[in-house]
Amino acid sequence: MSDLNPATGPFEQTLRTKLPEAAFRALTPGYLEEPRGLFRGQGGLLVAPRSTEEVATVIRACATARVGVVPYGGGTGLVGGQVMPEGPAPVILSTERLTAIRALHPSENVLVAEAGVTLAEVQNAAEAADRLFPLSLASEGSCRIGGTLATNAGGVNVLRYGTARELCLGLEAVLPDGQVWHGLKRLRKDNTGYDLRDLLCGAEGTLGVITAASLRLFPRPASVGTALLVVPDPQAALDLLALAGSRLGGGVSAFELISGTGMGFLAETDCPTRAPFVTLPGWAVLIELGLGAGQDAEAELLNLFEAAQEAGLSSDGVIAQSEAQRAALWQMREEIPEANRRLGSVSSHDISLPLSVIPEFLRRAGEVVAGLGPFRVNAFGHLGDGNLHYNVFPPKGRGKAEFAGRRAEVAEAVYALVQDYDGSFSAEHGVGRLKVGDLERFGDPAKLAAMRAIKQALDPQGIMNPGAVLRA
Repeated sequence: MSDLNPATGPFEQTLRTKLPEAAFRALTPGYLEEPRGLFRGQGGLLVAPRSTEEVATVIRACATARVGVVPYGGGTGLVGGQVMPEGPAPVILSTERLTAIRALHPSENVLVAEAGVTLAEVQNAAEAADRLFPLSLASEGSCRIGGTLATNAGGVNVLRYGTARELCLGLEAVLPDGQVWHGLKRLRKDNTGYDLRDLLCGAEGTLGVITAASLRLFPRPASVGTALLVVPDPQAALDLLALAGSRLGGGVSAFELISGTGMGFLAETDCPTRAPFVTLPGWAVLIELGLGAGQDAEAELLNLFEAAQEAGLSSDGVIAQSEAQRAALWQMREEIPEANRRLGSVSSHDISLPLSVIPEFLRRAGEVVAGLGPFRVNAFGHLGDGNLHYNVFPPKGRGKAEFAGRRAEVAEAVYALVQDYDGSFSAEHGVGRLKVGDLERFGDPAKLAAMRAIKQALDPQGIMNPGAVLRA
């Protein structure tokens, strides 16, 4: 970053001659913050282009002047990819004014949206056409579709529908030299060489700026059912997942593992929602079905529970009898991260593992963490696709500040164990700036070399999101 120039003085004056005044915004504190408070941007020039050509104008100017660019979507990322805490002040390129839904093709199950459209707006537009866009995150009201693609976001429905990358058919993007890639196709098959779509999805703005996307839609399920079922342990949860799969095939949309610790955190931190049990179980799973016409999801959940009870996989549960009850169960799940934030973790880990090793991992990781100190663990997440949020907290009554110096030690121990099981230290949150060192420590050397070669080829001046994913 030391050889980049700041987005101040003559550069700002030059850029102002190339863009309308409406493209320039006041740099309020929100653009320099990220949700966990681990990084803070040092400043910069905030620009909000209204069109792809305006984005290209910004990138060309930055390439000519060797000025860094930090793409900014909804600001909801959890690994610091949206803020640049050091180096010459960058251009902060917000997609907030790229808000058009350009096309909707229900018969093709395709929607074309600009990068600044929020995820909730995409969902609503699909619903208005009697279609489903299944990507679902707690931050869907504020995260923007360009950012969700750039970070390859996951969410609760990956088990059935895949990650953001798998929900994207085509992209329009501005590359680091200012060229516009017109890849906004609506094709399921396009076998014409290297796939830039898959490369840019997950690149976290380091290889270009996504300006629009063609997104896959699906028929809306005719019957949706949601249940929270108590299980004796994580192995029983996995066995229940297998049972659900064998009985319902692809009808299982979500399968979330929730710990009693996490449910207890809701009350401990005065979150609005509580688990619907008098005595909190050690473990539970939140399961959602989406079935076709002529099928009754609630009845199928009842049948599943009875089969699980007979097999010793579940002893209690709640099946939602209304949309309000369904929403309440999901609200409980979605408030667990908020409870975590209120408590303040020593170290948080977004990991993925092969499904069959998860019970053993949880046992061994618990032993490893206990050996480091009197910590509490809240393990929860998307069990159906192997993604756990394994978060370590101070003992009750003690604050995270007391353990501020222990994060690296705890993370190293957890990630080393994840590597032993051939897992990933970043399942859905990405690398950003938080995990650059972890990528160097745990990433495959051949993959890292290829990533650096791609970065050098596409962005030789290193202007795109400097310091994110790969060390600047």
